[in-house]
Amino acid sequence: MMYDASEARIAVIGLGYVGLPLAVEFAKLGEVTGFDISATRIAALREGRDETLEVEPGELAAATALSFTDDLEVLRAANFYIITVPTPIDRSKRPDLTALVRASETVGKVLKVGDIVVYESTVYPGATEEDCVPVLERTSGLIFNHDFFVGYSPERINPGDKVHRLPDIHKITSGSTLEASELVDAVYRRIIRAGTHRAASIRVAEAAKVIENTQRDLNIGLVNELAIIFNRMGIDTEDVLAAAGTKWNFLPFRPGLVGGHCIGVDPYYLTHKAEMVGHLPEIILAGRRLNDAMGKYVAEQMVKALLKRRIHVNGARILVLGLTFKENCPDLRNTRVIDVIDELREFGAVVDVYDPWVHAGEAMTELGCHPIEEPEAGNYDGIILAVAHEHFRERGSGWARTFGKPNHIFYDLKSVFRSDQSDMRL
Repeated sequence: MMYDASEARIAVIGLGYVGLPLAVEFAKLGEVTGFDISATRIAALREGRDETLEVEPGELAAATALSFTDDLEVLRAANFYIITVPTPIDRSKRPDLTALVRASETVGKVLKVGDIVVYESTVYPGATEEDCVPVLERTSGLIFNHDFFVGYSPERINPGDKVHRLPDIHKITSGSTLEASELVDAVYRRIIRAGTHRAASIRVAEAAKVIENTQRDLNIGLVNELAIIFNRMGIDTEDVLAAAGTKWNFLPFRPGLVGGHCIGVDPYYLTHKAEMVGHLPEIILAGRRLNDAMGKYVAEQMVKALLKRRIHVNGARILVLGLTFKENCPDLRNTRVIDVIDELREFGAVVDVYDPWVHAGEAMTELGCHPIEEPEAGNYDGIILAVAHEHFRERGSGWARTFGKPNHIFYDLKSVFRSDQSDMRL
């Protein structure tokens, strides 16, 4: 017989964008252990600093029932483990389950009879039971669905979003047995105001997660292709989308660079599994190819615009405003802005990057790119507004243009400002 939801002793494994808000929320109900292999991360959290900026200092300070550790032995007291580690892709765009396997090994070392392990990391359908459970069994010496149980409840955290917070986002839950699924759902219902949806199986929950972002990826891929077509026709894409958007069922997607840890990654998990079962997912892969090529396209558009103004590209100074994968957050994971930068440098341009959200040391470590502290007025031949941070919106197009030479190109990639306030939009 399983324990009651109120008796769950929760440990969250991985304290990044997903794990920390989850741990903080559960800590409002009782004691929670937050575990991370990074001693630096643990030290910062103990000092009340969340470098992801997902949790406000006041929230962190108020979470007095939440303790942080990198000591494996501390985890033995838990009976409900939630794993929230990254699941990226490698250079060949194949799923990289390294962190997930290692987290499973960690939990397996302290797993006891009656415990439940819930995974929140994005995976392909089948990964929890086919890839993670064998690791738990091997490491613990216990038998799946006899001694211990697993669940899957995919994360839906939107980095930088201060409106759609964890308790207000509908949560999918699932478990490896009927009783386990009921308990997993009951535990999450204690913190999710928006309600939960208990999926028919773990594989269903995994599939639901991975298609959420695949669907968005394909829709953005469509409008990116439309932007390329309309650009050739001399039509402003934003004007077209605004007009089409007057129909009640037209979906409001906008063109742009598709990066981050979800939209630019999750489809590859699905296509990987599809190919494993003998199907070539042509439409999904076509959307991925188009979206992955948008950085090169943006750079080429800037180069053409410079040449039309008789500005030499080789040696031209270009300012890129924004480096993160999305607005109003410091997250650099899989940012596609770097594609624009690299391509412009291939043309011989000198590129500076300014992003007040980014820690210069992290950008250098992760991307080999060192953002400047402040752009110099009148110094640039080209300016690209790549990320729609409020910092840029509030200052306006006139502020952005002050960094340009008398003859310069201002490319408003995100269509932040009116069409008459820039020279180009995507």
